[in-house]
Amino acid sequence: MLKAVGGKTRPPRVGIIANPVSARDIRRVIANATSLQITDRANIILRVLACLKACGVEEVVMMPESGGVRYHVMRGVERSKNRGEEEFPNITYLNMLVTGSAADSVLAAQLMREDEVSAIVVLGGDGTHRAVVTGCGGTPIAGISTGTNNAFPDHREPTITGLAVGLSVTGRIPADIALAPNKKLIVAVNDVEEIALVDVAFVTERYIGARALWRTETFRELFVTFADPEVIGMSAIAGLLEPVSRREPCGLHVELAGEGAAAVSLNVPIAPGMMRQIDVASWRRFLPGEIAQPKIEAGSVALDGEREVSFSEQDKVTIRIAEHAFYTVDVSACMRYAAMNGLMRTSVTQQPEVWTV
Repeated sequence: MLKAVGGKTRPPRVGIIANPVSARDIRRVIANATSLQITDRANIILRVLACLKACGVEEVVMMPESGGVRYHVMRGVERSKNRGEEEFPNITYLNMLVTGSAADSVLAAQLMREDEVSAIVVLGGDGTHRAVVTGCGGTPIAGISTGTNNAFPDHREPTITGLAVGLSVTGRIPADIALAPNKKLIVAVNDVEEIALVDVAFVTERYIGARALWRTETFRELFVTFADPEVIGMSAIAGLLEPVSRREPCGLHVELAGEGAAAVSLNVPIAPGMMRQIDVASWRRFLPGEIAQPKIEAGSVALDGEREVSFSEQDKVTIRIAEHAFYTVDVSACMRYAAMNGLMRTSVTQQPEVWTV
């Protein structure tokens, strides 16, 4: 899809934000899970790049990082050029300071939004995607699961994600089909707001420490934008109680139980290969327009599985759900449209040979 810039049209460009250190928190240490290697992340990016090029995307802008992904990507690109192939788009890197924190993803998304990229491909888990949504504004994102908790990004071969993004940004799929709206949770501690894409948990621990949330005995309340019984993490609790789809306007509010006060006891996959017994007191639909407050007076707020903010008895804490908060590339819808409308077909000039007996 051509964009008008200063009276001229510019071909579509795609941004790529790859977190080089996703899937390395404490949950990976204590659970039966492995970390995705740098070369694996680079190979995922190369697969996406090849599909973008095949769809006609000539320019890609990437977030710089210091984890080694860039080196392996550029080596793959150079190897292709040396073979005389034109397999990948041109790649440029954002001019930004790398800190090695989530702030890199936020800033990269902001810069890509200001540069008017057509879409941003994100490699990471729930936390990385939350950081990108914080900065991307109205720019749609396409998630690739490479984190510990991957409730938000779909588990799908990156080749297909790259194809869907390429077909979408080149205007071959109508935006009302290619893009899907998403909900988010907004938590306010006094005048400071934070967001979550999947879940917000209120826990009794006030010390942030290891940010990843895995000690279930500290859980008290849970709010989710969607409840999927096929995911892991905090949102799995809600999904195993009452599924709520991504497209429904509401979320789910779960109150966890103290000893002897449980209405339901669940066996839940809190992290990869890690099952925990969770006692639940009650649950209900959480509707747009509602403003809720936690029942504990002091503790921490965990956003998408990571403790981010602590609060005391003197703080005012509220939570609400927002519809149509940001957009994602609907990969399934894109590929169905591509199949039904023959977008991947090419004309055949030679008539097929007919065999006779």
